[in-house]
Amino acid sequence: MPRRRPAPLLLLTAIAASVVLVPWAIDGVPPGVDVPQAADTRLIEEPLAGLGGGETIRELSQDTPFSMVALTGDDLTGTEAKVRAKQGDGSWGPWYDTETLEGPNSEDAAGGHRRGTDPVFVGLTTAVQIAVTRPPGAPVTTVPPEQPDSGALGYVPASTERSLAQNMSAILITPPQAPPDVGFTPPVGVLAPGQPPSVISRAQWGADESLKCGNPRYDKSVRAAVVHHTAGSNDYAPEDSAAMVRAAYAYHTRTLGWCDIAYNALVDKYGQVFEGRAGGLDRPVEGSHTGGFNTDTWGVAMIGDFRVVPPTDILVRTVGRLLGWRLGLDHVDPKNFVQLTSAGGAYTHFPRGFTPTLPTIFTHRDVGNTECPGDAAYAAMNQIRDIAARFNDQPGPMTLEDRLRGGAIHSKWKRMGGEISPLGAPRGPEAAATGNARYVSFTRGAIYWSPESGAQPVGGAIYDAWASLGYERGLLGLPTSGEIREPQWIKQNFQHGTLNFDRETGLVTRVVDGVAQELPPLGPEGPPVQLERFTPIRLD
Repeated sequence: MPRRRPAPLLLLTAIAASVVLVPWAIDGVPPGVDVPQAADTRLIEEPLAGLGGGETIRELSQDTPFSMVALTGDDLTGTEAKVRAKQGDGSWGPWYDTETLEGPNSEDAAGGHRRGTDPVFVGLTTAVQIAVTRPPGAPVTTVPPEQPDSGALGYVPASTERSLAQNMSAILITPPQAPPDVGFTPPVGVLAPGQPPSVISRAQWGADESLKCGNPRYDKSVRAAVVHHTAGSNDYAPEDSAAMVRAAYAYHTRTLGWCDIAYNALVDKYGQVFEGRAGGLDRPVEGSHTGGFNTDTWGVAMIGDFRVVPPTDILVRTVGRLLGWRLGLDHVDPKNFVQLTSAGGAYTHFPRGFTPTLPTIFTHRDVGNTECPGDAAYAAMNQIRDIAARFNDQPGPMTLEDRLRGGAIHSKWKRMGGEISPLGAPRGPEAAATGNARYVSFTRGAIYWSPESGAQPVGGAIYDAWASLGYERGLLGLPTSGEIREPQWIKQNFQHGTLNFDRETGLVTRVVDGVAQELPPLGPEGPPVQLERFTPIRLD
């Protein structure tokens, strides 16, 4: 059999560059294309009664699958919440922290003072657990009074009276999905100097302008930009992003009673840019994203959670170039500083009238009572500023590692030590395995990932033996653990059995259903080549 060769080079889940585009959103939708609308988003409110001080965990479920969860209440001061979803195999996924949204300006609210977190993407599920931590002595929450019939609206108006500080609810959100033949192609080309990222317009992602109230509020100019993140899972597909934006817009307007989505723009980990608040990306539209500092600023939200996992290279590049273009319209130097006067309020640590000096590209945490956009994103801010300042320069070449950033496989590899890990350097980008699994080949092994097994490394003699049995298509299936080292054996678990490497003999034994079988040593040609499931492309 032929020896293993490097995996063909086609990026599947970590797109690496950007597409040539126009400097404003194209509002047109191709004829005959039925774009899902935000108004079709299903928002189910589940009251969380009996929550006092300290941490309380509640489990919620419904027959209709949903993919996003938010927490609302009349007063979320000092409240923290995290969410995790039930997986297909009945196990619980990881916990995702929530971020409290800033309250709207008086001109930006249709009525009421309901507060909420940003909706958290948890993947498609029918059950979640919500862990809510409230300050000691917080009043016990109660079931809200019966709401009036919402009639044709299909939702409860946010201006409905509620008993102050004693109502809290979880919002289970099912955004409408686009049919298979409707969607957006993630960027795959290189931007020309001075060319801003392409934008998916409100019409293209299905904003449904009937949900919006009033007219956009315009400032005199844009003097600075603010970077945010939305929190939630980073394991979303390119086609999930538009659905998440639709859901956020529907939640901001229908549940919280705001007049529009809070952010001026949103960018996903694949480099897709979505037009946020209505009124024109090239005009100084005032958003509702940074309490105390919405005036004369332009807010962009990175879709995902970047407390620990760094934003993908293309996300950093796209945000940088988007802000370089937008600030350039108002002749703002992305690497300069600006003095902005605080409007005060509960969401900023700067009192009303105070005028701090801030970078012209700053983050939510620089002025607000929040960790947003997360430590990993905060560490990338100088890179974003540099890219914005070089907006008219040609982007530099990307490394193979750049192409892997943002995925679970890259995160696992970095935790193992990156290039100095036992696996060595990557030999190709992420590739498709059987079903919904993905893998990356390294110089001394591979990492395989699936929603069921997570990201698991496999290398050495165990990797060779597993390969000889047919990789994940064989009887053992995918790896479900890394190597487990014992005095005589090195053991690794798979979906349907184990492989055991004997330190003394160098032989590998397969165990399935309690039956052990010693595997013959590999021949001089080594293990078989992993089947190619895509067309090779060139990196240069």
